[in-house]
Amino acid sequence: MSEADRLKPLAAALGRIPSGLFIVTARHGEAETGMLASWVQQCSFNPPQVSLAIRRDRGLASWLTPDAPFTINVLEASQTDMIAHFGRGFAPGEPAFVGLEVDHPDGAPPC
Repeated sequence: MSEADRLKPLAAALGRIPSGLFIVTARHGEAETGMLASWVQQCSFNPPQVSLAIRRDRGLASWLTPDAPFTINVLEASQTDMIAHFGRGFAPGEPAFVGLEVDHPDGAPPC
């Protein structure tokens, strides 16, 4: 049995785990950035809380401090342009929203 054939049941099981793709955006002072995230889960209703997985070396990770504003945008399957745009990541200070039309509802980070 090939390695690929051996891993098919594992891939099928992993594919059944609820998942999605998200753009997480945050503001730090006047700077804004965003990143593609694939692991975001609701973890509490009261108070409303989410948990997300972010690599330590992502600049956005250090911006997510207590009381820091952030936005989680749920992507639709057709939004492959957003996957490509945010998938590469952004260095600290690098503009993340050039060429995109974004909203800032109630002063929140871009969505």
